[in-house]
Amino acid sequence: MRPVALIALALLAAAPLSAQGGAAQPGALRAPLSTRVVFSMPLAPPRVQGQPAPTPKNVSIEYGQPHARGRAVPTELNADGTVWRTGANSSTTLRTETALVIGGADVPAGNYSLYTIRQNGQYFLIINNNTGQWGTEYDATKDLVRVPLRMRQRSEVQESLQIVMVPADNQSARGVLSISWGRLELTADWSAK
Repeated sequence: MRPVALIALALLAAAPLSAQGGAAQPGALRAPLSTRVVFSMPLAPPRVQGQPAPTPKNVSIEYGQPHARGRAVPTELNADGTVWRTGANSSTTLRTETALVIGGADVPAGNYSLYTIRQNGQYFLIINNNTGQWGTEYDATKDLVRVPLRMRQRSEVQESLQIVMVPADNQSARGVLSISWGRLELTADWSAK
């Protein structure tokens, strides 16, 4: 081969390597903008006198947790009528081994995707039967139910999205589902059936 062809071949071979590596740009973020979070809690059914203690059933919520990291977090999570994946990246997943009531709606044991929508200023939690998809792949025909959410403005800014099922007490399998980020908190009551 001629020397010019060898140099050209060497440059072509090295180009992908330099595009993938190299020094970080000044001011570039060095941490991910989201984290994968799994919230899990065992729910013990009520004990019947004279019977063995029932085995606790697990409920978990897995979601991509976006972080503000200097970005402005809007006080309203999404525009009116626009479905939000309620997290980052892949869809948020609710897995429950026991039937639940969320916001007055029956949710059988199973796996679900969670989305949020705001309509006419009211937020709703969408519990959807489709699971395992990327967060933006929403199919309304797979909705199990839409649950109205209570909304309040927090006094302090929350840096990272948080989704939790807060138990009312240590004795009962009921409480409040809370979705909060920035100054906005959305809640609905929940209980095990």
